[in-house]
Amino acid sequence: MTGTFTRGLLAGAAGTTALNAASWLDMAVRGRSASDLPARTTDALADAAGWSIPGRGSERESRRTALGALTGIANGLALGVVSSAVRSAGVRLSFPVGAVVKGAASSAATNLPVAALGVSDPRSWSRQDWLSDALPHLAYGATVQAVVSGLPTPRERALPRQKARAGLVGRSLLLGVAAGGRSSLGVAAPTLTAQDTGVVKKLASLAAVAGEVYGDKQPGVPARTSPQVLPGRLVSGAGGGALLARRAGANAALPSTAGALGALAGSYGGLAWRRWAGSFMPDWQAAVVEDAAAVLLSLTACLPGRRRSTRVTRVYYPPRA
Repeated sequence: MTGTFTRGLLAGAAGTTALNAASWLDMAVRGRSASDLPARTTDALADAAGWSIPGRGSERESRRTALGALTGIANGLALGVVSSAVRSAGVRLSFPVGAVVKGAASSAATNLPVAALGVSDPRSWSRQDWLSDALPHLAYGATVQAVVSGLPTPRERALPRQKARAGLVGRSLLLGVAAGGRSSLGVAAPTLTAQDTGVVKKLASLAAVAGEVYGDKQPGVPARTSPQVLPGRLVSGAGGGALLARRAGANAALPSTAGALGALAGSYGGLAWRRWAGSFMPDWQAAVVEDAAAVLLSLTACLPGRRRSTRVTRVYYPPRA
């Protein structure tokens, strides 16, 4: 049996091979030329880092091509490891859904930097351009999904696989909303309320919450909906849903999705509250109200089932109704 990291590397390597094979097959069938986006992205990354690719003429072009290909391989391996870790966290997706989700993540990992660096604007791409991009990434997603689901780790074999109930999904949504207000609560609240959590983890969680509560009221804090902040809140909400699902011994796919959606709603809702409340009270008072609301939501989400373990090594089998 393989561990999470090793399985992720295998999945990423197989997925990258499938992506490259699909790209070359498309070139063979349609007779199109190879994309220069990887090399152009390498140029943009080098410029952003203040580094110049050495060499001239064909020598420099070879390095640009090689660095672009290596960047793609690194992306593929990294996403494979992430996919394996998500699977180990209890998120089990059906093959069609998992293939699409992982393919979309692979496409985003490639195209978002392209857009952010100004290399190309995906909104201007033609239908054929999108087709040439989507099919190889879908091949990547399908291959990675097949590997991570076909090679369960020893811990995964011991975990129960019951479906998440509506109450669990609803509590995950509430926890996500709390994480949208205070991102540390997504993981800290399940950790603090679980009775089998060690003292060190609880102190670290308290410190994270306290630090965010203090920092939120300082000037110059980036907006929670900004590109550099929002993804962390979504991950926190999804992680909180996965922890609640682990307590219940349930598939974490729906709870983690609900947590992420709740975090999205909580982020924009909290920002709207602060802007609206700022018209008739000091911002710090509006922030304290938001603190209280986020803590209340997280307690409502996490206190039920708090006696159940959040550790992977222990399995909770809920009584049958």
